[in-house]
Amino acid sequence: MPTVTHASGSYAIHTEALATAPRRLRDAGLEPGLALVVTDETVGGLYLDVLADALRADGWQPHPVVVPPGEGSKSIATFAGVCDACLAAGPSRQTPLLALGGGVVGDLGGFAAATLLRGLPLAQLPTTVLAQVDSSIGGKTGINTRRGKNLVGAFHAPLFVLADPAVLATLPEREVRSGLAEAVKHALLAGGDLFETMVAAPRWEERLAEIVPMAAAVKAAVVSGDEREAGERAFLNLGHTFGHALEAAAGYGTLTHGEAVAVGMRAALHLSASLAAGRAVEPLPEPWAAMDALVRRLDPPAVPHALTDDALVAAMTSDKKRDASGLRFVVLDGVGVPRLAQGVPEARVRAAWAFARRV
Repeated sequence: MPTVTHASGSYAIHTEALATAPRRLRDAGLEPGLALVVTDETVGGLYLDVLADALRADGWQPHPVVVPPGEGSKSIATFAGVCDACLAAGPSRQTPLLALGGGVVGDLGGFAAATLLRGLPLAQLPTTVLAQVDSSIGGKTGINTRRGKNLVGAFHAPLFVLADPAVLATLPEREVRSGLAEAVKHALLAGGDLFETMVAAPRWEERLAEIVPMAAAVKAAVVSGDEREAGERAFLNLGHTFGHALEAAAGYGTLTHGEAVAVGMRAALHLSASLAAGRAVEPLPEPWAAMDALVRRLDPPAVPHALTDDALVAAMTSDKKRDASGLRFVVLDGVGVPRLAQGVPEARVRAAWAFARRV
């Protein structure tokens, strides 16, 4: 069972049935009472009754707050509505908020928990591959603005993460593939058993029960002790500087997060190889060609023709990972050998975008 350590304690990532959530709340020292449940219409239709029945059977009074599905719900307007609906139930600072859903619900519900009454206990109940391997782990919460993705948010560690493998069976193929993009990212960053497993497995969808916990363990190990991205945690942004720009420029919801990250990882691999060679490279040499082959198994979408390189480069200027020297890129010198690159010439960035456009 992976465990994440942070400044004020630690929490576990449980791989077990959703109905065990009330027991985990008790294990965390909470007594039955009001329980806020933030979910979306799709997930709520499938699993809200299962969770609510389990909570009631243990003496809790669940109060559901249901939002529309999709990236559009990570907005200031929806966040305000969630906060108002939660406050209407009359919570105290001991009232838990359970975020039941994928990355959007986890980020939105987590941010509500971080801010309501200056902080409520949070339980992450991820229901997508992406959320189970990545977004529910590490305490990052937030919402989008018109100026970029996740630019308003807070670090708020959950009491626990409870990832039920059974809920993945109802996911559409596109959502599974989107989540596997983060698993591939973890494999490139960590190498080892996860990388070897993903290279060898002919169909990742048939090995989710094995791949998801392995990928979650990589994320847990990286974020432990680096809650606020002061060190190694920054490596988890592999492909994200490019991917977030693509999401923003295309319009949130046009591509899934995982699809954008898959394109972003291809761009990051090209940038990695060109920085190592001191010039733009084509085709990619080893070991970057082998890593790119793994990413291409995700079937990354084409970058929309309407998005020019100028628009994509401009979208990168809003990235929250900028510092005084400009954008930071995570690059790979080999499998399991990440580093940060700063002061990257714009020509290299444009060449990386050009490479990622070719599918």
